[in-house]
Amino acid sequence: MNHKIRECNLSDLKTLQEISIETFYDTFKDQNSPENMAAYLEKAFNLEQLKEELATAGSQFYFIYLNDEIAGYLKINILDAQSEKMGDDSLEIERIYIRSSFQKHGLGKSLYQKAIACANEWGKKKIWLGVWEKNENAIAFYKKMGFEQSGSHSFYMGDEEQIDLIMVKSLTNSFEG
Repeated sequence: MNHKIRECNLSDLKTLQEISIETFYDTFKDQNSPENMAAYLEKAFNLEQLKEELATAGSQFYFIYLNDEIAGYLKINILDAQSEKMGDDSLEIERIYIRSSFQKHGLGKSLYQKAIACANEWGKKKIWLGVWEKNENAIAFYKKMGFEQSGSHSFYMGDEEQIDLIMVKSLTNSFEG
């Protein structure tokens, strides 16, 4: 598998928007109403929102390429950029999104390993994420990677309240990467 990972910057804004909308829609369209999906996509992935996220201190985006084609991306957060107060010793994986035509090639695991490498480089003791309670494939993946559920929080898809499971993994004595 010939893949590479590179950090995104403001010049990637339009591409990031396109990949974000495509991957989110493909993953969740069957479980949500068209109205709620449209409202969420407009709110979460409009150019101004993504520009602000790219400029946020403590947030980083990484594209993953397979054979020189963008296959997906990773978004991680530390310090005050985290979506929940989990402490300065934590790194949040906010998004691992892989385009449907590139799934089942180990790219999600490669992005996960990139997040672990960043956490280790920055001296973080734990890594955490929120995952929709109905996203069984992602939950199974994270459990396989050693995450355990530690709580939950509300997530709004348009006007519908949904539940994200908070999953945490300790990096103490972990040399995974």
